[in-house]
Amino acid sequence: MEEAGGNKVLKSGIWYTVSSIAIRAVAIITSPIYTSMLTTDNYGRANTYNSWVELFNVITCLCVVYSIGRAKLDYKEKFDEYLSALQGLSSIFAFCVLIIVFIFREQISGMIKYEVPLVISMFVYLIIFPSVQYMQEKCRFEYKYRENIAISLITCIGTVVLSISLMYLFNDQRYIGKILGTILPTFLMGIGFYINILKKGKVFYNREYWRYALKIGLPMIPHALALVVLAQIDRIMIKDICGDADAGLYTYGYGIATLLAIFTNAIGQAWLPWLNEQLDTDNRARVRSMQKKLVLLGCFLSLGFITVAPEALMILAPRAKAYWVAKWVIPPVALGTLAQYFYTNYVNVELFHKKTPIIAASSIFAAVINYILNYLMIPRFGYVAAAYTTLVSYVLLMIFHYVAVNMVIKDRVYSNSFMFTAMIICAICGIAMSFFYSDGMKMIIARYGIAAVTLGAFAFIRRDDVAALLGYVKNRLPFAGKG
Repeated sequence: MEEAGGNKVLKSGIWYTVSSIAIRAVAIITSPIYTSMLTTDNYGRANTYNSWVELFNVITCLCVVYSIGRAKLDYKEKFDEYLSALQGLSSIFAFCVLIIVFIFREQISGMIKYEVPLVISMFVYLIIFPSVQYMQEKCRFEYKYRENIAISLITCIGTVVLSISLMYLFNDQRYIGKILGTILPTFLMGIGFYINILKKGKVFYNREYWRYALKIGLPMIPHALALVVLAQIDRIMIKDICGDADAGLYTYGYGIATLLAIFTNAIGQAWLPWLNEQLDTDNRARVRSMQKKLVLLGCFLSLGFITVAPEALMILAPRAKAYWVAKWVIPPVALGTLAQYFYTNYVNVELFHKKTPIIAASSIFAAVINYILNYLMIPRFGYVAAAYTTLVSYVLLMIFHYVAVNMVIKDRVYSNSFMFTAMIICAICGIAMSFFYSDGMKMIIARYGIAAVTLGAFAFIRRDDVAALLGYVKNRLPFAGKG
């Protein structure tokens, strides 16, 4: 049984990873096209619009999407009804927000500095967009990873094709073409999903479902807003304290470092549905066994990523040598991504127990600490300090959620000492690796030599797990093992 569950997680994890890499590859390949077609001002306006969409979506969708995983267990036979009612709840609220926005459209336009039609378009889009999230979560928790991946790939490719086409159409205001090209594919797909979910569930209003969703979702709004602040406050403070140039370097290095999240997020997407099933049937021993393997996989990926990061940065920006100094940001941010990957395990347990206020409180506290540390450290040590404050904030979040699960909820799901020991060892090794980031072939040889020995020893110790992974890939992928 454990092998079957492990294969299910592994199979979906591999394909989520492949799709994530493909989507990120499309973004990297098309980035030069966008930058050649847009002025820096237009490029900034188009991307800032997406940030506003992300921010307002936290509010208009009521964060009820967080309730879907638990609802899959509580409403097994009525899951389609639940999703249909969930869609009714969020779309009605978003429509009410749209009416308010329409009344105060001039004021809101002046506040976020976009034309009124774009403001109205944003909030019309936010009525439909959650349906895409609901369908993806439905596929995720029903292990329909092919359908989930197809949604992501179609959206990605549709966005690229439509954005480039519309930028030619809006030649004098190309940022409008980029904005519309980004939201239209998802909006059109969302309409289809909206109809599909409603046809299957046949429920628009259900008091029980709405109360259930709001009880879980509403406390997650401050959590989601705090995470947005946690992700954005660094660059805002660097810009104010150190200037635009340092903010640009930090943003670039941060973006490279978070490429690691392609893998950790894919693992998390595959892991959560299986985790919920095991918690629901009280199979915590199986969870601990699987989780140890995923913890070690996260450490392996993180140290490997930190090793190759300076060269990866140069490959991605071969003609922009001024950006290469951003390599010093990468190790702590990558380790922060690992801590985020670890603490999400505890968040998943809190969601299972419907203890979302605890999640919100922890995220707000971490965001406040991050702000204080940035205020103290950035003026003294420069923009690189923000990378280390990010690491500290995510490690603190890991501790907060550990305390919540083990001392407040009192549910011992994981081998906590194993996870924290792995985090400490990986942090020490990752930071130590940064000492070999200096220029010169000797430093490069030393870095790769140390990494080869360390990761080789790890692979030898966990050789059974490595052999299982390689065997799975060889047997399931038709092109594997063929020369």
